[in-house]
Amino acid sequence: MDIIGGIFKRFRVPRLIILILLILLATLPLYAPGYTVILLTAILMYIILTVSWTIFSGPTRYISLASAAFFGVGVYTMAILGKALPLAAIISIGALVSFILALFIGFLTLRLRGMYFIIFTFGISELIKHSLLWWETNMTGTVGRWVVRVDHDQVYYIMLAIFVVLMLTAYFIRHSRFGLALKSIGQSEEAAAHRGINVTLVKVVAFAISALFMGAAGAIMATRWAYIDPRIAFNPLLSFMPVMMAIFGGMGQLYGPVIGAAVFTYLAEILMTRFAYYYMLIFGSVLVLAILYLPNGLIGLLQKWRKRGTAEQQAST
Repeated sequence: MDIIGGIFKRFRVPRLIILILLILLATLPLYAPGYTVILLTAILMYIILTVSWTIFSGPTRYISLASAAFFGVGVYTMAILGKALPLAAIISIGALVSFILALFIGFLTLRLRGMYFIIFTFGISELIKHSLLWWETNMTGTVGRWVVRVDHDQVYYIMLAIFVVLMLTAYFIRHSRFGLALKSIGQSEEAAAHRGINVTLVKVVAFAISALFMGAAGAIMATRWAYIDPRIAFNPLLSFMPVMMAIFGGMGQLYGPVIGAAVFTYLAEILMTRFAYYYMLIFGSVLVLAILYLPNGLIGLLQKWRKRGTAEQQAST
């Protein structure tokens, strides 16, 4: 009976909590004010970027700064095709184009390691941004494009659907042989290759899967903005924020990046609202303190408290 109770406590309750949270999120627009729906859409967007980034960078330990490139490709796909195709088709195309771009970049760059890989991935985002700026300035004469507007509730529901599919994908990858191969690569590429793992192919596929969800999020998020240009679509912050959010939440568990992105986004919203001139300074200070004193993120801190509580309980008995 104790064993059965332990299994129920470990698996059933979390599933029940997840189900309740999904029901609350699905019904939120029915009773929440518009501001809450818009804020949660932004939170979901950053969660998608962060978890997508973690799918590849978490187990392999390759720090990618190409998130802005894949997100921006999705944004521009919506801007270009917004009036020509149905919304679902455009989001799918944005995700597919990002996926293909990641395959191309991956085969070019994933033989690089360390700082070289980081610099190259960031350079790709900047290259695409400045190429688009040059094209629009010199060829079209206008910088930026008008974007088709979509109802806030519809944007929220689509973002929520992308989030659910992403979490299921991340879960199955983490608990699959493919996920085990990614972890092996992170521990030692040479040892993984000796075990018969096609190191380059595994890295490229994981990189492309993460880009697919970033592109989808960019495509639907573009409808929130009336007008976009390359500086907005390929904002460098979108490359750095997923890294910071993943570190802040902790990458040891799947829900760590989710919590990190949610807390970080909400904190940024509060600071921007109340301390408009100082929020970046406060934001940076919070991040530095988190890195110094929370090396395993918020999840690592919670696990440490849980172990301490368990040890104290055992000592008292």
